[in-house]
Amino acid sequence: MFTIQSKRELAPRITEMKVLAPRVAHSAMPGQFVIVRTDELGERIPLTICDYDREAGTVTIVTQAIGISSQKICDMNAGDSFADFAGPLGLPSDLTELSDEELSRLNILFVAGGVGTAPVYPQAKWLAQHGVKADVIIGAKTKSLFTYVEEMRQVANVHLCTDDGSEGFHGMVTALMEHLIENEGRRFDRCVVIGPMIMMKFASLTTKKYGIPTMASLNALMVDGTGMCGACRVTVGGKTRFTCVEGPEFDAHQIDFDEAMRRQNMYKGVPKTDPEKHKCNCHG
Repeated sequence: MFTIQSKRELAPRITEMKVLAPRVAHSAMPGQFVIVRTDELGERIPLTICDYDREAGTVTIVTQAIGISSQKICDMNAGDSFADFAGPLGLPSDLTELSDEELSRLNILFVAGGVGTAPVYPQAKWLAQHGVKADVIIGAKTKSLFTYVEEMRQVANVHLCTDDGSEGFHGMVTALMEHLIENEGRRFDRCVVIGPMIMMKFASLTTKKYGIPTMASLNALMVDGTGMCGACRVTVGGKTRFTCVEGPEFDAHQIDFDEAMRRQNMYKGVPKTDPEKHKCNCHG
């Protein structure tokens, strides 16, 4: 069993948990994810690793309550245990493959939207531990939906923006990206975008315009985490790739985002709030 050590609410319907999972914590790297189940009949839920402490043996996850299974996770409390907590899965961020010397020559930009801020944090933290302070744009509809801002400020240069102008730059993340490049004369050599699919699409189009190599995380497409179900199939550079075993990060300028969004929309008709229609019938 994998016991929840602590729990806190980051924003409405968004919950952070530190889970005791020593073997996962020992091997975890930025960009990877875990598969969790609340109980023996629970649905397999893939969640990106948001932080890890090798000494304490804990792994931090962030969950947004959207449907029945994610709500069950958010309803758990410190002292409760997950039946399964498998990982780390997926490939680490490609930034972890670079030497400290190579990293020191790069100006790196992260663009995070919504709960995408949480998986950006371990990458920014890893870079800070290797002497690189990246720039991080965090976007939200309104200031009450921001997460991980203070944590991020300890490891990176943070730029906030809101759709309604309630905090930071008034506008979309793409407008702030252009502002930094055009008006402040910033130069970026690499970019990583994580967040809603539509945001990643237009953020990637923006970096393509400026010739900035960009990676995007397609973790939102994952279901079973092993590549067997095929729900995470995506076209990258004209080839079919499986997000959970070959990703979750891919070259954003090669991703067919329109296809990926159509795949997401396939699940819109699935009941999200009726427990009876979400009941497992595998055991009679």
